[in-house]
Amino acid sequence: MDMKQKILVVEDEPEIAELIRMHMDRNGFQTTVAHSGKAGIDEIARSMPDCVLLDLMLPDLDGLEVCRRLRRHEETEKLPVIMVTAKGEESDVVTGIELGADDYITKPFSPRVLVARVKSVLRRTGSGETESKPGGLITLADELVIDTERHRVSVRGKTVNLTVTEFGILKYLAGRTGFVRTRDQIISAVHGGNTILSSRTVDVHVTALRRKLGEVGRMIETVRGVGYRLSESPDGA
Repeated sequence: MDMKQKILVVEDEPEIAELIRMHMDRNGFQTTVAHSGKAGIDEIARSMPDCVLLDLMLPDLDGLEVCRRLRRHEETEKLPVIMVTAKGEESDVVTGIELGADDYITKPFSPRVLVARVKSVLRRTGSGETESKPGGLITLADELVIDTERHRVSVRGKTVNLTVTEFGILKYLAGRTGFVRTRDQIISAVHGGNTILSSRTVDVHVTALRRKLGEVGRMIETVRGVGYRLSESPDGA
């Protein structure tokens, strides 16, 4: 019997929370609603969801603080988080991404688009995959290993914890090392062709990715005015 994937909606407006819950349930998800940031954190502690739909403007802990706390802890640092909010300024998007949000959708939103975003994030998490196949390993410069089947990355044998979006970007760039990818191509490959995100959002993800990879992060090269490419060595050769 297939287990339904669990979605946690953290939203203080009952009408919006019910709208999201209804559409998630119609699409085969098991949906739980929490009406405050603290209630959301408590619910995650009780039952780990597969994805969190997180409002920013909450009555106690705001969404940014909730996301910050989730990324601090090993159990939830990779938990997919999609921010759903009326705060649509680019600065808000960038702040959410910097804290580790995997996607961002503004109110008012199309329920169909929201469902598509959730499915996209869950596909990128690789839910249910427990074994790695030999063909799923990408090794670069004998230092960076990308396990595409198990969604794991290691640098010099040490595991690097990436968000779903960071992993997606790295995997996409590693698909053809040395080839330049535009920001629009990266957005389309990682989030889907109908997603509208700014170039600045991609840059923030790449900056975070480089930081987590340490010295190996230099392999991700900026091509001015175009986008990014992944070189085959830390020296950019």
